[in-house]
Amino acid sequence: MLTWQVAGHGPLRTLDERLGRTVAGGGFPSSAAHFLADLGNTAVALPVLLLVMVWAGWRGGQGWRRGSREAVADGVRGRWWLPPLAAGAALAAVPALVVPLKLWLARPGPPRMAGGAHDGFYPSGHAATAAVAYGVAALLVLTGRAGREERRRGRRAAVAVLVAGVLVAELGVGVGLVRCGYHWPLDVLGSWCLAGVLLAAWCAVCGRWGPGTGDGRNRVPEAAGPRSAAPQCPATTDDPRGAVPERPRGRAAYCRTEASDGDGRRAGPGPAGGQSSG
Repeated sequence: MLTWQVAGHGPLRTLDERLGRTVAGGGFPSSAAHFLADLGNTAVALPVLLLVMVWAGWRGGQGWRRGSREAVADGVRGRWWLPPLAAGAALAAVPALVVPLKLWLARPGPPRMAGGAHDGFYPSGHAATAAVAYGVAALLVLTGRAGREERRRGRRAAVAVLVAGVLVAELGVGVGLVRCGYHWPLDVLGSWCLAGVLLAAWCAVCGRWGPGTGDGRNRVPEAAGPRSAAPQCPATTDDPRGAVPERPRGRAAYCRTEASDGDGRRAGPGPAGGQSSG
C-alpha cells in the first residue's frame, strides 16, 4: 500500500512530504540526528552483525565438536552453521531488493537532497540495513542463549531488552534520516516493511532447516537407554498363561509361574525359562 501511494502520487504521499518538511525543520538536535542516521551505514551495521555471526558460529561449532550437555539436551549438533549464514544472506538481500525498487520508482528526495546524483529515495537503504542487521543479530543472540538451563529464568528479560534496543535503534535511525533531510518518512516505513519480510524469511529458514529440526536427523541420540528392562520369560508348555517376570537381581533374571504344582501350592521363583524349582 505504501509503494502504491508513492508510485501513484496518492494523498498519503502528499501528507508524507508535508510531515517530512516539518520534522526536518524541527528542534531535534542536528548532531544527534546525524549520529542516529549513521547507525544505518553499512560501515557500522555490518561489523556488528559480523561480530554476532562469528560468536553464533563459534558457539554452535563448539557444542557440535565437544558434544556438550547442552547439545545433547537441545539437539543442536546438526547444521549449526545455518543461522549465521542465513543472517549474512538476509543482509546481502537488502541492496539486491532496495536498489531495483529505487530505480523503478525514482522518487525525488527531500529539498535538502535536491540536485543529487539520483532520484531514487524509496525505500531507504539505511533504514533497511539497520533493521535487518540489528534485528537478525538480536535473533542470533536469542537463539544462541535458548539452550542454557541456568539462564532460562532471565530469558524473558533478555528478550525484552534486545527487542527494545532494536526498536529504539531503528526508530532513532528513522528519525535521524528524516531530520537530516535524507529521506521522507514513507521511505523509512517502506524499508521497515521490507526488513520485516527478510526477518520472517530468516525465522522460517532456521525454523525449518536449522539446528535440532528435520525428522530427528539432527537430534543427538539418547545418551543412555532404560535403566533396566523387564526380562522376557517364555511361556511354559503346561501353562498357557505363561510366566510373570520379576525384577532382575543383578545379572540373573527370574520368572514366577502362575501355575500351581500337584498338591495345590504355587511354584516358587526359578531361573529364566519358566521352570519351577519344586
